[in-house]
This record gives sequence, structure tokens and C-alpha cells, in this order.
Amino acid sequence: MERLSAVIIAKDEVDRIEAAIRSVAFCDEVVVLDSGSTDGTAELAEALGARVLRTDWPGFVAQKTRATAAAAHDWVLSIDCDERVPPELAREIMELRSAAPGPVAYRLSRLSWWMGAPVQRGAWWPDARVRLFDRRCAAWGGVDPHDEVRARGPVGALRTPLHHHPFRDLGEHLQTIDRYSDIAAAAARAQGRRAGPLDVALRPLAHLAKALILKRGLLDGPRGWTLALLGAAHCALKWLRIYEGENFAVRR
Repeated sequence: MERLSAVIIAKDEVDRIEAAIRSVAFCDEVVVLDSGSTDGTAELAEALGARVLRTDWPGFVAQKTRATAAAAHDWVLSIDCDERVPPELAREIMELRSAAPGPVAYRLSRLSWWMGAPVQRGAWWPDARVRLFDRRCAAWGGVDPHDEVRARGPVGALRTPLHHHPFRDLGEHLQTIDRYSDIAAAAARAQGRRAGPLDVALRPLAHLAKALILKRGLLDGPRGWTLALLGAAHCALKWLRIYEGENFAVRR
């Protein structure tokens, strides 16, 4: 592996940007793409030694594409402000730099925390995503808000998970469900996706079955049930909004 750039997209993350930047200090540079923070995020990132670029917000996929293009080096490690590279993962990545050429990208599991504890069952685990890649052989794709790296070549897997702290509290979790389901529904409608009453009724139930039974969320007790229900709520809102857009928008 050649020299390595860490890239982070940010907006109003002054309470989380420092931990994210410090966790990737082993990289040859840290690039922060800031989309209009007003809380001092950009200034703090600069003070921590990151190269900060200020821009607008074109969407998740487009913004991560911009951040990757702004990196000085072709090998890129992309993390979000709510993610941390633990020391064990940093060492694993550094070992790749002295290894023989191999995959063009690496998939990382994400170990997420919710209400102060890690979640190792249910729909949140292992949440494997390509985050370390050679940009000459990979590009961002997916549909907002669910971005993904698509590699043109072999993809490896790292052992140590990336740490993820997605929500500061339950209120933020509920706000994110509302916002992300709206974004996802708009993107689905733009792609011509349609929804009927069965989608609204059955897809949330399918999520519950997957999270609680197939992925053993039941074993986490009330936490597992709560996370499964919140995921089902996100699913229900997304498909209800697609259905609403088809059936009620014209009548308003």
C-alpha cells in the first residue's frame, strides 16, 4: 500500500470531530470536507492539523466522491465524524503498508454503540462496508442516504471493526429516522420505485423478523427489541412516504 489519506465529511460536529481526527492520525494526511458548519467544526479540524475544504452539500454520495477526489494520495480511508479507528485497527492498516500488493479495497465491520453499550447482534451487526480503498480502482455509489464504495477488483476484509457512535441520544435517533426515511423515499421515487399497501404493512415486519430472529437481536433483551422496532419504524416511514407520494401528492 502506498501513502494513505484519511477523508471525513462534516457539518456541525464540533463535539465529535476531534476524536475522529485523532483516531486517523497514523495516516499521511487528514482531509475534512466541511459543508457549512457554524459551530466551529472547521476551525477545530484545522487546529488539529487537518486540511479543511469548505463546500456546499450535494448529498451523501456526491460529497464523499468530492472528499475522495480531494485526497492527496490514491489510497483512501473514509470515516464519518461519528466513527473511530481503534488502535488495533490502525495497526492492522499499517501492517498492510508493508505487505505485498493485494486487494484494491478492504471491507470493515462496524461495531456500533447505542445508549452506552456496543451492539453485537441484530440488524446493526456486522454492518460490513468498504472504507479503505485505492481510488484508482473504486468509486462511491449507492442511493442517498446509503452510500457505498464499489471496487473494480478484489476486496479483502480486515479483522478489527471500526467503532461507530451514531446517536448522541434517543431524540437524535428519532430525528435521524425521520430525515433519512424522507431522503430514502425521495431517492426511491426518483428511481421509479413504487409502493403499495403490502409494502407499507409487510416490509417493517420483515425487518423485525430479520433483526430479532435471523440476526438474533432477541438475545439482547429490551435493547434488541427497541433497536428492531426503531429499524422497523424507519422502514415503515420510508415505504409510507413512497406510497403517499404516489397516491396523495396530486390531491393536495
